[in-house]
Amino acid sequence: MSDETTVRELNEKVGRLEVEQERLKEQRKKSGDSGENLSENKPGQEGGSSQKAQEQPPKPKKPFAQRARRYVKRNPGRVLLGAIALVLLIAGSVLLLAYLSSYESTDDAQVDGHLNMISSRIRGTVVGVYVEDNQYVKAGQVIVDLDPRDYKVALQQANAAYAEAVAQLHAESPNVPIIVTTNQTTISEGQADIVVAEKAVSAAEQEYEAKIADLRNTEAQNAKAQRDVERFQPLAAKEEISKQQFDAVRATAESRAATVDAARAAVQVSLRELDERRAQLSQASTRLQGTQENAPRQAASRQATVATRQASIVSAKAMVEQAGLNLSYAKIVAPVSGVVVNKTVEVGQSLQADEDMLDISQIDDIWITANFKETQLRRMHPGQSVDVKADAFGQTFHGYLESMPGATGAVTSLLPPENATGNYVKVVQRLPVRIRLKPGEDPQHRLRIGMSVEPKVWLNSNN
Repeated sequence: MSDETTVRELNEKVGRLEVEQERLKEQRKKSGDSGENLSENKPGQEGGSSQKAQEQPPKPKKPFAQRARRYVKRNPGRVLLGAIALVLLIAGSVLLLAYLSSYESTDDAQVDGHLNMISSRIRGTVVGVYVEDNQYVKAGQVIVDLDPRDYKVALQQANAAYAEAVAQLHAESPNVPIIVTTNQTTISEGQADIVVAEKAVSAAEQEYEAKIADLRNTEAQNAKAQRDVERFQPLAAKEEISKQQFDAVRATAESRAATVDAARAAVQVSLRELDERRAQLSQASTRLQGTQENAPRQAASRQATVATRQASIVSAKAMVEQAGLNLSYAKIVAPVSGVVVNKTVEVGQSLQADEDMLDISQIDDIWITANFKETQLRRMHPGQSVDVKADAFGQTFHGYLESMPGATGAVTSLLPPENATGNYVKVVQRLPVRIRLKPGEDPQHRLRIGMSVEPKVWLNSNN
């Protein structure tokens, strides 16, 4: 027999002895209680029994482990049920804590969307209104008509101004090549005049030089004739030559003197002619220079005029387009699909530019704005799954966290807090988180902008 079997048998025997001992104690206690009751009925034994009870010391309690072991042995069913209940309680508590920490929720949330304000882009009188509040309209559907007659007239005027500008451009465009050709011709003529003037100056210079040579020749002949007179005069006085010869010599001298005067006059005339030719050359050069300098300016001026006409055409064309746009604005269409709300326009009403007429709620493009506390954002990130319970229907829609906010609601409010003033009270801030419904979650578009919802963000999930 092994040691383990021996120990187990001894433990069983000890257990049986303890149970038997407890049973005997119970029997003794019951018999003792009955004896005491009998003694109480006897008048002479009352004091003795009480004295014995007072003299008997209290029994010490056994260790808790021994008592617990004994209780388990005596009540195994109760202990098993208690253990099962305890395990279930612990497991339920753990599951409850895990569930409560697996999501974040808030009741400060509502449905948001695009609320398009429709206004008139031009001023005019309303001649037709084709929608009412709560009516669904499609993008491109005509909702209001304004009186278009004034804008038709404006379009005709713009077209006429455009045609006039085109005609002016056609009239001005040929002037550019004409002025360019004219300037080129003038420059060519000026260059030819300079060539002619230069030749004339050269001829005048040659003529002047010839006259100078003639003058020198006649002066030389005059000097010889004058010397001849001086030589022949004494001979004539002595009558060594005839008077006729001397008169001939003197006449020749006088003729030579007159020839010198004539030659000098001819030189002066030739000099003046040379000066005139030079002046003509200078004048021709000045005219050519002026033409060459003014030709580009005249061409640029004509080109600038043409450019002005072209700009006038562009401006007139823009006016035509603007007039056409204004005419098209007389027919107001819905820019988006949605439900009409807050309609204020009526037939016969005179509208000003940018005056609001109605709003269109885009019910097919909505999202949820949930204002979570800043302490709830620790584990939230885009892509997490979200359950959205609508208060109006009691229905839960499924979506996902689309984006996290960039600032708190207090900072973006009309009057943001200014903590630097010293009046600082720490408040848990709220931040608007955007939640988008999954495709097909609201096919009938029952959710409307402004409805209250309660979103629940599952922190351990992804879209």
